[in-house]
Amino acid sequence: MKKEIRMALAQIDSKLGDKTGNIKKIEKNVLKAKKKGAELVIFPELTLTGYVVRDQIYELAETIPGPATRTIETIARKSNMHIIFGMPEIDEKTQATLHNAAVLVGPKGLIGKYRKMYLPTHSVFEEKRYFRPGYQTAVFDTELGKIGLIICYDIFFPEVTRLTRLNGAQLIVCISASPAVRRTFFEILTLARAVENTTFLAYVNLVGIEDGLQFWGGSRLVGPNGKVLVQAKYYEEDFVMCDINYEDIKPVETFVPALKDLRPELFDKLKSSAEQL
Repeated sequence: MKKEIRMALAQIDSKLGDKTGNIKKIEKNVLKAKKKGAELVIFPELTLTGYVVRDQIYELAETIPGPATRTIETIARKSNMHIIFGMPEIDEKTQATLHNAAVLVGPKGLIGKYRKMYLPTHSVFEEKRYFRPGYQTAVFDTELGKIGLIICYDIFFPEVTRLTRLNGAQLIVCISASPAVRRTFFEILTLARAVENTTFLAYVNLVGIEDGLQFWGGSRLVGPNGKVLVQAKYYEEDFVMCDINYEDIKPVETFVPALKDLRPELFDKLKSSAEQL
C-alpha cells in the first residue's frame, strides 16, 4: 500500500441522459490525469447520467457490474488508473428499485460501490421519489490506501463519515451534485468532517445548469488538519491535481486525538433521542 498518492479532481458538466458522451468525457479526463502523473481521478455524483433526469432515470439506470461499469473498467485497465464516479444503479432482483451509487474501479476491475444513505427530498430535491437509501458504509483496501465513499447530502450527517473513518478510511471521497444555494454549507462541512475524523477528504461537485438548477463546482481536497490543499473553480468545468501523504495523518491525530477521545456510550443515547423525535 502506498503512503503517497497523486489524485485528480475532475469537476465536469455531465450532459443529461447522454451516457455515451459522459463516458467519453470520463475517458478524456482519465487520460489527462494519467499524463499528469495521477493514480486516482474522481468525478461528481451521477456523472454517468447527469442529476435532473427525473423519470428517465428508470431507463438510464444500470446494474453494477453492468455495461457502463465494464466500459469504465476497460478505461481503468488500459490507463492503469483508479476511477471514482457516480451513477444510478438498478437492483438485479427488483427492476424498479434504484440506488444513487458511487463506484470505484481500478486497473484490475471493479473494486466496489457505495449506495447513498441520505436522500434529500425537500426544496428542489426529490431523490426519495426515485431512490432507495443504502444501509452500509463503504471502505475499500486498495493499492492507493483505504478509501471510503460517501455522496453529497451524507456529509450533513457526521455519523456517516465517522463510521467510515472508524472502518479504516484514510481518504474519504464525497462525490456531489450540490446546487449553488448549498455552497456555504458544503464549504463548512467538508472542513468539519476532515478535522473531526483526522482524515483526508476529497469533495468533487458537479457544474453546469440542469433544468434551471445551477451546480456550483468548488471541488476541493481537505487535509486532516482542515487545510484546503487544492480548490477548483466555481461554476465552470475544472480539473485540479493534488498529492497527499498518509503519514500526515499521524501528527494531527496526536495533536487532536478526536478518535481516541470518542465516548461510544453517547451513541446509544443519540439513537434513543432520535427515535423520540
